[in-house]
Amino acid sequence: MSPMFTNSPIRAILLDIEGTITPISFVHDVLFPYARAHMNNYLGANFDSPATTADLSLLREEHALDMQQGKQPPPLVAASGADALDSFVSYVFWLMDRDRKSAGLKSLQGKIWEDGYANLSLVAPLFPDVVPAIEKARQAGLQIAIFSSGSILAQRLLIAHTNAGDVSQLIDRYFDTTTGPKTAIPSYRQIASTTGLDPSEILFISDVVAELDAAVAMGMSTLLCVRPGNQPQPPGRHQIIYSFAELWSVPSP
Repeated sequence: MSPMFTNSPIRAILLDIEGTITPISFVHDVLFPYARAHMNNYLGANFDSPATTADLSLLREEHALDMQQGKQPPPLVAASGADALDSFVSYVFWLMDRDRKSAGLKSLQGKIWEDGYANLSLVAPLFPDVVPAIEKARQAGLQIAIFSSGSILAQRLLIAHTNAGDVSQLIDRYFDTTTGPKTAIPSYRQIASTTGLDPSEILFISDVVAELDAAVAMGMSTLLCVRPGNQPQPPGRHQIIYSFAELWSVPSP
């Protein structure tokens, strides 16, 4: 077994998705444009469905807060019909342009991606070192969880539709921003509590130093994953890996 796991109390690995197990380009160049291209048709076909109504309610609440804070979002039309549909599409695009971690937006995106995965328009490209490393970790008795800003639905869909096939059997739990922001210390407290582990028993791997800083502050071990196309990160205290294959050769963080 890797010295990383024999010399430490690690019992679970918590994984980011974008820039960690799949290229950033898949999210920004494939998933986001796909959702944008299909948003109008999806809302038009599902505007009055209970699931979409719940998403729109979240968006209305967010829009009201944006108005209160003087952020000047595009107006929402209260009535139903084409004008209301168009106004929601405009607001959703406004949120997407700001890369807002919006619960209503993320939920809508997940539903659109579900259709895309189902018709094989979307296939998630995992880095080739990911599945072998996770399989070894599972064989070593470690739990595997995901923490991503994408909705849990979006996470499950991605993991079930990869270039390595459906690998959902390798993942024990999923966490999204309903647990809390990825840069907030309490989010990692909640994750540890849900897994039934002490934070010191969890290794978090991400491509964003601010997220790793929050996890460290909660007592977790961390690794900064550097992949092609990732945003440069400020110098920090986090050990760097360039491939998950290194999990089985690097010393304990």
